[in-house]
Parts: sequence; structure tokens; C-alpha cells
Amino acid sequence: MKQLTVSIVIPALNEEKNILFTLDNTLSALKDFGIKGEIIVVNDGSTDSTSLLVEKKMKENPGIIKMISHDKPKGIGASFWDGADQSRGDAVVMIPGDNENDTKEILRYYGLMEQVDLVIPFILNQEVRPIFRRTLSFLYRFIINTTFLVNFRYTNGTILYKKSVLKELNHRSNGFFFQTDILIRAVKKGYLFAEVPCRLGARKGGTSKAITLSSLAQLIKEYFHLAKDYYFKKEKNGKTNTRWS
Repeated sequence: MKQLTVSIVIPALNEEKNILFTLDNTLSALKDFGIKGEIIVVNDGSTDSTSLLVEKKMKENPGIIKMISHDKPKGIGASFWDGADQSRGDAVVMIPGDNENDTKEILRYYGLMEQVDLVIPFILNQEVRPIFRRTLSFLYRFIINTTFLVNFRYTNGTILYKKSVLKELNHRSNGFFFQTDILIRAVKKGYLFAEVPCRLGARKGGTSKAITLSSLAQLIKEYFHLAKDYYFKKEKNGKTNTRWS
């Protein structure tokens, strides 16, 4: 059986303190598990030395690492989709450039991609995050599971997607909601998934961009967009469904 290849998309916005750790970690994971793949760094309008550090790594690892650069920040979702569009792998996974996620934690489950369409990690060591962040995560998960009648343990992690699944989706979220949006749409289409435990690390520098007023506003907007599609999606014949088929 042909071995699946993976494209690892790394969005990075002003991650000069973390990007080299992320790249070294990812290169090590590919080597340790014997997985063929590529690394696509999406420099999302960084104003620090992120792009220069990535270029250095590209020279050291020709053919494995490449970079896409945005003139100004477009958001983590837009960065992921730009990377996915230019990916050559059979599967795609997003690893944040802040080195909070150990790439080995998700790639250890890469063999499951022979059996399922998505591999969805959930966090074992939630205590590494502040209680405020854990509380928000609990409330977010409760709202998502209740609204869309699912029972995910986590929806914003380093999810492995078969690229064929991504190609089937007709909507793209550009903000932090993009992972949840993909999961709900894919699962409601009947794609198979497996949930797996993973451990989270701690940032070595910089601050998280996940919790800001602008990202929260965009998340709420995209949540209602998904809810509208889920409950009031119209088919080509003009009839209204109360659920996706």
C-alpha cells in the first residue's frame, strides 16, 4: 500500500522567539516516524525576524521547507487555507508557529489516516493553560456540542485532515473558528474521524493571539454563519433543510 504523505502548515505571526523551535521539532517528528512530507510556513504579515529565520531553515533543508508570505495579517484560518491550497501531501495538519504543540504528539497517530478521514486530538494536560483559558475552552466546547449535536472533546487542536476532505468543503473560515467549521461540516457529511489524546507544551516566548476582541468578534460571526448553514441550508431545488444530510 502506498504510504500517505503529509503537508504540515505552520502559520506564524511575529514568532521569532518560537519559530525555530517549531521547525526543529517538526523536522525531528518527520524523521523519527519515517513520514514523508513537507513543511509550509505561512508568514502572516510578521514585522519581526520570523521570515529571515525561516529562510535560513529553508536553505538548510531544501525541498522540505517552503514559505508563503502575506503582506499583512490575514488570520490563522486564511493562513491555513493558503498553505493547504499549495500543499502536495495526501493529508494536511496545522501546527502553530508558537511551539506550544509538539508535532510528535499528533504524528504518532498518522497511521490512523489509513482508516479514517480526520484525526482529532484532545488535550490531556489541560493544567498547562491558565484557568481562565480552560474555562473559556469548556464554555466554547459546550456551545459547539450543544448547537451542532456533536460530542467533541476539543476542536481547535492539531487536526489531521485528508486533503480530499478539505477539497469537498464549500466554505472557508479565515479566523480562529476555522478548525471547528471544518470539523462540523466534514462530520455532518459523514466523514470518519478518530479522537486521540495529546499533550500540550508551553510557549517559550511571545503571547497568544487567540484571545483578542477582534478575534472574538470574528469567531462569533463565523459561529452564526455555520449555525445558519446547519439549520437553514437550502438545496439547489430551493427547499430548506433543518439538518445537513
